[in-house]
Amino acid sequence: MRLKGKTALVTGSTSGIGLGIAKALASEGANVIINGFGDAAAIEAERVAIEGLSGGKAIYDDADLTKVDAIADMFARADADMGGVDILVNNAGTQFVSPVEDFPVDKWDLILALNLTSAFHTIRHAVPGMRKKKWGRIIGTASAHSIVASPFKSAYVAAKHGLVGLTKAVALEVADAGITANCISPGYVWTPLVEGQIPDTMKARGMTREQVINDVLLAGQPTKQFVTVEQVAALASFLTRDEAANITGANLSVDGGWTAA
Repeated sequence: MRLKGKTALVTGSTSGIGLGIAKALASEGANVIINGFGDAAAIEAERVAIEGLSGGKAIYDDADLTKVDAIADMFARADADMGGVDILVNNAGTQFVSPVEDFPVDKWDLILALNLTSAFHTIRHAVPGMRKKKWGRIIGTASAHSIVASPFKSAYVAAKHGLVGLTKAVALEVADAGITANCISPGYVWTPLVEGQIPDTMKARGMTREQVINDVLLAGQPTKQFVTVEQVAALASFLTRDEAANITGANLSVDGGWTAA
């Protein structure tokens, strides 16, 4: 397996896109650190399944990524138990939908902290070890909203634009160190995050559930299909390959043509 001996840390990986990426990397032989919140028994079942895919080691870390000390502790554990982080996937995120004049300040702060600031902290912890090994892969799960905006999502759009900018800057800084840094920007993927924002969008726009799905979520995707977790995970896996060594500082769209126009 080509990633045998490598360790991947995937934030926000107890469900959805992050879990799909963790499984894809494990299937290539990587040891995996999953992170996020959820039902303890369900998370343990996923951890065991991931370990079975890799034939290596999988651990779960419940670090709250809005807390700087928790991120530091997670990396200390990764160093002690897994020999450091070779592949970092900044996937953790949250969403809230509201007109800007009514946007709760605490929700703005949470979205920026989890979707953007946590990536700064994970990257700054990961890069020194990657430099020593002269190899590393940093991948950010951005969004079509890192390229275009939608109404009522000011914090999310700001954070995802910021994540792309951060990743590009890092790509330039580590370009001569065998490290790549890229973002993947999916369109709408049917995940708990997307499903969870439907009620708020219904309220904000005065729409039914079906109208939100067809006239909002899929309105901008010419394929009229949700992107799948497996499609995003396959691209993330490709970015760890030697064939992708000269793909860096990129923001790769997987959005059914949404941002083509």
